Amino acid sequence: QVQLVESGGGLVQPGGSLRLSCAASGFTLDAWAIGWFRQAPGKEREGVSCISSSDGSTYYGDSVKGRFTISRDNAKNTVYLQMSSLNTEDTAVYYCARTRGKCTYYGGWRSGLVFGSWGQGTQVTVSS
Repeated sequence: QVQLVESGGGLVQPGGSLRLSCAASGFTLDAWAIGWFRQAPGKEREGVSCISSSDGSTYYGDSVKGRFTISRDNAKNTVYLQMSSLNTEDTAVYYCARTRGKCTYYGGWRSGLVFGSWGQGTQVTVSS
């Protein structure tokens, strides 16, 4: 069965760094794009980043560009989100999800509407 499992969340101080992992099982990443999304209480779901299949093109939301880096290790069937210069506004539950092919298909990735399979989420809390 298809599974996406996030890990790596936790408590970090402002200015700190954290790396999230999205471990995929039941399928291989070579035909799928993987996106990272986040949702904080009282706020809408926000597209954080996306990495396409095949060519590995990457995309970022404006609020995280320059601070976060998405990457993929096909041998481990895992996608990572390296987060740096964290601030309190980054506090949220972070989810990974999959969609077919490329991040640019189906009108784009940012809304998350074309992602059919989702992980359970991992909590990131940025606080002193």
